[in-house]
Amino acid sequence: MTDTTDDIAEEISFQSFDDDCKLLGSLLNDVLQREVGSEFMEKVERTRILAQSACNMRTAGIEDTAELLDKQLSSEISKMSLEEALTLARAFSHYLNLMGIAETHHRVRKARSVVHLSKSCDDIFNQLIQGGVHPDELYSTVCKQEVEIVLTAHPTQINRRTLQYKHIRIAHLLEYNDRPDLGHEDREMLIEDLVREIISIWQTDELRRHKPSPVDEARTGLHIVEQSLWKAVPHYLRRVSNALKKHTGRPLPLTCTPIRFGSWMGGDRDGNPNVTAKVTKDVSLLSRWMAIDLYIREVDSLRFELSMNSCSDTLSKLAHEILEKETSAEERHENRNAHLNRSHSKHQSQLAPSLPTQLPAGADLPSCTECSEESQYPRLELPGTNYLPLNRQNDLGSSSSGVSFQSASENVANGNVANGSTSQSTVVPRSPSSQLLAQRKLFVESQFGRSSFQKLLEPSAHRPGIPAYRIVLGNVKEKLVKTRRRLELLLEDLPCDHDPWDYYDTSDQLLEPLLLCYDSLQSCGSGVLADGRLADLIRRVATFGMVLMKLDLRQESGRHAETLDAITKYLDMGVYSEWDEERRLEFLTRELKGKRPLVPLSIEVAPDVKEVLDTFRVGAELGSDSLGAYVISMASNASDVLAVELLQKDARLAVSGELGRPCPGGTLRVVPLFETVKDLRGAGSVIRKLLSIDWYREHIIKNHNGHQEVMVGYSDSGKDAGRFTAAWELYKAQEDVVAACTEFGIKVTLFHGRGGSIGRGGGPTYLAIQSQPPGSVMGTLRSTEQGEMVQAKFGIPQTAVRQLEIYTTAVLLATLRPPLPPREENWRNLMEEISTISCRSYRSTVYENPEFLTYFHEATPQAELGFLNIGSRPTRRKNSSGIGHLRAIPWIFAWTQTRFVLPAWLGVGAGLKGVCEKGCTEDLRAMYKEWPFFQSTIDLIEMVLGKADMTIAKHYDEELVSESRRELGAELRREFSTTEKYVLVVSGHEKLSENNRILRRLIESRLPYLNPMNMLQVQVLKRLRRDDDNNKLRDALLITINGIAAGMRNTG
Repeated sequence: MTDTTDDIAEEISFQSFDDDCKLLGSLLNDVLQREVGSEFMEKVERTRILAQSACNMRTAGIEDTAELLDKQLSSEISKMSLEEALTLARAFSHYLNLMGIAETHHRVRKARSVVHLSKSCDDIFNQLIQGGVHPDELYSTVCKQEVEIVLTAHPTQINRRTLQYKHIRIAHLLEYNDRPDLGHEDREMLIEDLVREIISIWQTDELRRHKPSPVDEARTGLHIVEQSLWKAVPHYLRRVSNALKKHTGRPLPLTCTPIRFGSWMGGDRDGNPNVTAKVTKDVSLLSRWMAIDLYIREVDSLRFELSMNSCSDTLSKLAHEILEKETSAEERHENRNAHLNRSHSKHQSQLAPSLPTQLPAGADLPSCTECSEESQYPRLELPGTNYLPLNRQNDLGSSSSGVSFQSASENVANGNVANGSTSQSTVVPRSPSSQLLAQRKLFVESQFGRSSFQKLLEPSAHRPGIPAYRIVLGNVKEKLVKTRRRLELLLEDLPCDHDPWDYYDTSDQLLEPLLLCYDSLQSCGSGVLADGRLADLIRRVATFGMVLMKLDLRQESGRHAETLDAITKYLDMGVYSEWDEERRLEFLTRELKGKRPLVPLSIEVAPDVKEVLDTFRVGAELGSDSLGAYVISMASNASDVLAVELLQKDARLAVSGELGRPCPGGTLRVVPLFETVKDLRGAGSVIRKLLSIDWYREHIIKNHNGHQEVMVGYSDSGKDAGRFTAAWELYKAQEDVVAACTEFGIKVTLFHGRGGSIGRGGGPTYLAIQSQPPGSVMGTLRSTEQGEMVQAKFGIPQTAVRQLEIYTTAVLLATLRPPLPPREENWRNLMEEISTISCRSYRSTVYENPEFLTYFHEATPQAELGFLNIGSRPTRRKNSSGIGHLRAIPWIFAWTQTRFVLPAWLGVGAGLKGVCEKGCTEDLRAMYKEWPFFQSTIDLIEMVLGKADMTIAKHYDEELVSESRRELGAELRREFSTTEKYVLVVSGHEKLSENNRILRRLIESRLPYLNPMNMLQVQVLKRLRRDDDNNKLRDALLITINGIAAGMRNTG
């Protein structure tokens, strides 16, 4: 039973949440009074009061009165004009978004105020030590832990990035408002800032008018790193290190990082023709550019901080070597520039003065001030950029401009700027002032101009007394600037002939001088300084490397078979896809053992096949330094994996031959993704078959350190057989894959393709990891974070730190204290029986009932979701109207909008009822108490049932569904009641979410705004289906979709 003091603390905490909601709500009201007028605001308030009253009556059990109030509310909404409906939808959508911001802030505040935070590193390390784990074992396990969080571009993020940023600013203002020392005047200014943000939000179009490109999606992921993870990672690693030192006596090694990040944004081409080989290459280069840009800012700050003279002999020697190189380089530059001045003095005197007549803005400021400026990253547009990287002031330190002074002069004389091959070539204006500006611009782009300005902008390196740290870090910055410049040239497809010694290619190269500075500070007794900003930078380099997030490639297995078809036909070997599995494996193994390329240079193939070959070529060019894994979706056979290995090998041979040297990095990990129930059941057999092939097993040991990675998909399995059956099949598949790898002495990493919603494998991270099969999480884990969950979990540094800690501690517990398996074999038998009944019930409704598809289209806004422009990929894998080819995201999304949330619970009630009626109720209750997997499955379903609302779902049926099909809706609602009844029987709870009062209270607080949004959506859908070309109606519908998604706190 919960302690009374906990109840009091919870009430105090919720009071702060309510205060934030009231503050934001009243400010929005004030803004709307001015924007839409008091008369309409009376309608808004009346709508809210009617909805609140209906909720109160329903909570009190007075259902008749609640129904009357609902009918009154629906009637008033139906009489609204289109303009009123649109404005009401916008108002309530913003209310719900503001409540979401307050809720996130509430969670951050609550975590900050708790002395001993549960699931934190300190908490879990203490538990393990108290439970008998030796400190050495704990230390070793944490240091060896390998968790990778993979951010994907799945189309479930509703809000535009512009609005996301405004929401983040409001969250920062709420945090500032919590300060106890805030004076009256400061608080008034804060309120003014909040009002400005809310006005800005109201006056901003909340709808995307165009679909994002894959590069746009990748840019969103990079901004998550810049705005949050960049700050969160050092803070998180400090927490891990401090907790380790407290409980084991040793801090976390400086270059050790238990968590890294990957991305599918720009690499996931499964069913998305917009993700091409060029897009993948551009996104990978853009990610590198962003990493270098962030490092430059950090190094600048570090140079300003490390002003001390005392240093080690090693660092002092390095500083002297750098000075000597710079002196000799300057002498060479001066000689060359003198020669240029003599040979072209007449020409130069007409174009530019020998020295600038005026310093650029900020030249008198220390170089560290550059790091406080806004990143210029958003100016980089890809592909087809209009951005001229040559104009960057930050590049003044680069001695490798990519264009000589003479050639630049010739370009200007011809009417073009130096970057003449780009799309921004312009004629130099004839007016004297602009001519002078052009000359100065030309000057700074020249070798001589750059070095001259550098002397003015930077402290003289030759002046006695300059600290060695600043000299070394100045050299680091210079190399970083040249690295960034090189990447800009590559992004622009311009010639790039930088000397490899002039730029950083690997993170080890960047770490070397940083670690030297760290060791120097430690040896001089300045360890406190070393463990500050410098340690944070070293840890960032260890975590993010040179690419921030390694990019995975993903493609459907059938596309590889089509490619091999084209190759075997061209070589008169037959048709690959018509061969049986054994013949395919024989052919693939033989070719993999050979040393010659398979694909002839002269081959001509269809565009789709060429795109696959081009992707493998890009993979070979970039290698494992930039890319992560190659994921094969819809994998079902061992040949699916070997086909990718062969195409990868062939591309690497071709690229290596052209370069005259080995390809950069190693081969990519090839990861089969098992998605459907059928494929999950065969996953273990496929892995056994693969590992029984000598070439493949030796390849895994030699090239991937004896590690096999396998991905399991939650979305398609759930759509295929229902949530309960999918959960059980995933559990068994993981057990079988682990057993298969163990038989061959191979380690395994399981990659979980989890979505945001429960229907797609979502739910609390800690709960999910703790309920995995024993032995499936042995210090390694990969997991996707998709769509709106990326922003929700990692959008602000405070929540990101908390999520990273939860990943670390959950994986640690699952490794050192694996979850219990089923206590007895009968429990597995019961699971099989529940799963069989559940799957049969689910499929009989979704796939076998001829009325269901039409009912689905009538009762939900599924057909209209395509207007949202929230993702770059199509909503269907193939051109078909059936459920089978519909992607899992719109399938879940549509049912979430109507509050039916059907995919997450359909079939579960039938399965539990069938087993309970056989007298196994007590067995199920024992399973719930003692088997973590079964408990988490039931808890997640209970959570979904608590968020569903059958009154609202019924309203959709009554207003939108044909009378002949309404009985199907009634039948489904009865199935919901059965599910609710038996879930409560198994869990022993009296009502839904009894064990999660906070969730229940948060849901209840949203209902006065959420319920009217649903009723409004119903009315808009009715009108839109009679007038489907009405753009205003379409906008109103999309705004209701946004608002409901905000109120439900997830989408698909």
